[in-house]
Amino acid sequence: MTDHRTRKVAVVAIGGNSLIADGAHQTVEDQYAAARETTRHIADMVQAGWDVAIGHGNGPQVGFILRRSEIAHRVEGMHEVPLDVCGADSQGAIGYALQQNLQNWLFLRGIHRDVATIVTQVLVDREDPAFRKPTKPIGGFMDEEEARRREATMGWSVVEDAGRGWRRVVASPLPKEVVELDTVKALLDAGVIVITVGGGGIPVIDPGNGVYEGTAAVIDKDYASSLLAQSIGADLFLISTAVEKVALDFGKPEQRWVDRMTLSEAKRYLDEGTHFAPGSMAPKIQAIVRYLEAGGKHAIVTTPENIGRALRNETGTHIVRDRGRRHAPAR
Repeated sequence: MTDHRTRKVAVVAIGGNSLIADGAHQTVEDQYAAARETTRHIADMVQAGWDVAIGHGNGPQVGFILRRSEIAHRVEGMHEVPLDVCGADSQGAIGYALQQNLQNWLFLRGIHRDVATIVTQVLVDREDPAFRKPTKPIGGFMDEEEARRREATMGWSVVEDAGRGWRRVVASPLPKEVVELDTVKALLDAGVIVITVGGGGIPVIDPGNGVYEGTAAVIDKDYASSLLAQSIGADLFLISTAVEKVALDFGKPEQRWVDRMTLSEAKRYLDEGTHFAPGSMAPKIQAIVRYLEAGGKHAIVTTPENIGRALRNETGTHIVRDRGRRHAPAR
């Protein structure tokens, strides 16, 4: 059995949107091809000696599952699929695409490593303020009459979405605990590459009696991957996204790319509130801050195709702890 404490361990978070190249390439086959390209670069990491746990987004995929469910319910009278089950479905499907492609790349390179997908639950606090004010739109558009009916009969929270129609909104609570953490650790210790916390994990609550119940919510995948990186003591937290580097004042005439920043600089840029978009880069930087504050060593933000170059310090934005400052160890 391999003791991962003597090896380099990385958590790699990839976005659900990274599996969809554009609006014309959304089929299962298209997503599989995108997963093949993404995993090619993760195979580079494995070949370079890293043990890897992979987290991924699932926003578009869960949207597709929900839409199919809504259409089947309306047209054929089929039962609708609860949101937590949609998340579990997407973990299996996306995990399958990542797992098989990564296995294939490793086989072609003569690397004998197992890859496993874990259907992962993530505990959230049932008293999280996010449950009192849901903000995350999911599913298809409805007219106001249907939205109000579902609000009354199904307890949904609904909002009008920018003149395009009405949509359901759910909470996006903070992740508190990876339920299958011991299993993830055991697999990493055995040298297995693990795909976990898919879509931020299936959100579950403890109603007070020590058992878990699924809940209608969406967990940010970067926060969940950060929690995973903290919990396993990862040497590296890598966020694979759509840009090669992080930019300050993104989209403005004074925009500038950043090669390296410290934890204190990242926190200052977040506090200034003008650099990172709330629904895009800001959560990624916040997730990295959480990882570093909990004792993490090194974080990188870059595109999938630049992972290898970023690991050689040739590109990407590298975020590290301030020299001489001690932070609390991961719990």
